[in-house]
Amino acid sequence: MKIKNIFKIFVMSAVAVAGFSSCTDFLTIYPTDKTIGEEFWKTKDDVKGMVTGAYASMVSYGCQERAIIWGSFRSDELNKYSSYSSTALDNINAVNLLPTNGYNSWGDFYGVINRCNIVLNHAKDVMELDPEFTQGDYDETRAQMLALRSLCYFYLVRTFRDIPYTTQSYEDDDQVMIIPQTTPDSVMQFCIRDLEEAERYIMKSGGYGVRNWRNVGYFTRDAVHALLADIYLWRASMTHNQADYRKCIDYVDMVIRSKDEYFKTVNTDRVSSLADEFHLADRDQMYSTIFGEGNSHESILEWQYDGTNIANGGIRELYYEEGSKDSHRNTGVLEASQLFSSPDEHANDLQGTKVYASSNDYRFWQNVYGVSKTASEATGLQIRKFIATRDFVSGTGQSTGNDPTNLNTGESKSNSRAWENFSQNWIVYRLTDLMLMKAEALVQTAANDSDKVVLDQAFNLVQVVNKRSMAKTATDTLVATNFASKEQMELLVLAERERELCFEGKRWYDLVRYCYRHMEGVNINRKMADDTSWPALYAPMLRLVVRKYVNGGDAVSYKMKSEPYLYWPIQYSEELVNKLLKQNPVFIMEKTSTKN
Repeated sequence: MKIKNIFKIFVMSAVAVAGFSSCTDFLTIYPTDKTIGEEFWKTKDDVKGMVTGAYASMVSYGCQERAIIWGSFRSDELNKYSSYSSTALDNINAVNLLPTNGYNSWGDFYGVINRCNIVLNHAKDVMELDPEFTQGDYDETRAQMLALRSLCYFYLVRTFRDIPYTTQSYEDDDQVMIIPQTTPDSVMQFCIRDLEEAERYIMKSGGYGVRNWRNVGYFTRDAVHALLADIYLWRASMTHNQADYRKCIDYVDMVIRSKDEYFKTVNTDRVSSLADEFHLADRDQMYSTIFGEGNSHESILEWQYDGTNIANGGIRELYYEEGSKDSHRNTGVLEASQLFSSPDEHANDLQGTKVYASSNDYRFWQNVYGVSKTASEATGLQIRKFIATRDFVSGTGQSTGNDPTNLNTGESKSNSRAWENFSQNWIVYRLTDLMLMKAEALVQTAANDSDKVVLDQAFNLVQVVNKRSMAKTATDTLVATNFASKEQMELLVLAERERELCFEGKRWYDLVRYCYRHMEGVNINRKMADDTSWPALYAPMLRLVVRKYVNGGDAVSYKMKSEPYLYWPIQYSEELVNKLLKQNPVFIMEKTSTKN
């Protein structure tokens, strides 16, 4: 990756985000007019400014856009809006992932990594110059940067598989990152090592004070444990390693206990009325609590946007209204696939053609505009999640109230946010995500279909998440006897994660984990480019991927034959600069993707 001028660009971007009223430290990048070098690293404030600058670079348009394209658009949940013209998105949908496609640029994430490396390589020296910058300050700073860097590397290893890994900082205009790729096993082990160090020194969750945005805006111990659980779950799925699944479960349990303890400390007046340790938001307020207000008690890590100094352009352009300040369309670039248009009783198995099993599910009405109890197919469904600020209200001609049993059709789109001050946070981790991670891992640790103790534990977690979202009068909630085998439970967890976490950048990675668990011959200690043949993809996973194509997806599933197709190619411009890079072996410079 070419580093020239990238750091100066980040410094100059400070001008655009200075003065954030609700979370100033997060988005005020300091300094705004200095060259970063030996003349700069003198005081505690210098270090603090660079730490907040690293976080600010994480909320850039490029990172947010790619979190959506990489994690959601490649899956079955999103399509390109029919009237929006984009050859790049058309190629992604057709699995023509060309090395020239701009969406496969990893530069924004390496920019964040470089900022973390700069802090890690300079902060320690400030202790000798500024007595106010103590050993404790340094340890906390180091923990923050190790955790943030690990998150970026985890995004990259899930998206490209074989990636360059470096702890070197690039601070000179003429420096170029010329290093080879590292195998997934090594990258993930480096991240685990760094996160284990970070958890020793990082702020305890809730340590910033009651309802302080930093409790979810910065990495805390809960966020570190959430990321560790995610990494172990990914690696376990690739290698079928039982010890890694158990590690995932252990880290999720740490988060659940921590959230429980903090909730009881802050909400002493409510604990007696809450029967479980999860303390999830009430069903009729969950949307506005989690997505409308943001930084809810269920959240673990959110990227912060105020809308004034920095708007969430990625969500706004892709989900809400695409365009510029003076001229924008009333639709986003992307739309929900027809899988969200109506319920389907087979939603929890491979025969399902829809996401939701019941119209009594609040999420069916909350997440997408224009849904219907009875429509068999629909296109042009605009995304409601992250866009609306309130819980749903009755559609046109329907009874008043929020109970979904009163509804036949969902809301039409309502511009409940101002386009110019779009302040929606991006949720990286929240509690129900972690609960379903644990359920996924539990299913894989079950010895067989008769291991009812473990399978029941997994089912109970899914049931808590599902039941929270069902109308109080609903009788069609999940029934344990319908999911008696490991296969049925695996599909239930996968389906529930889609219902709960749709459009949150999770789905493609969920499908890849599902695929890996049924593949043999995967070697995470070798690079794909070093082999000439690769494990075949799991056919049922492909069946799910192509469900979004109304006219069928046979051509798409035919192209996706082997492991390298799960990943993006390296951008062509990166190959030109770094000659040590080896391209994903199934993509070459032609009009379409071709297997070598």
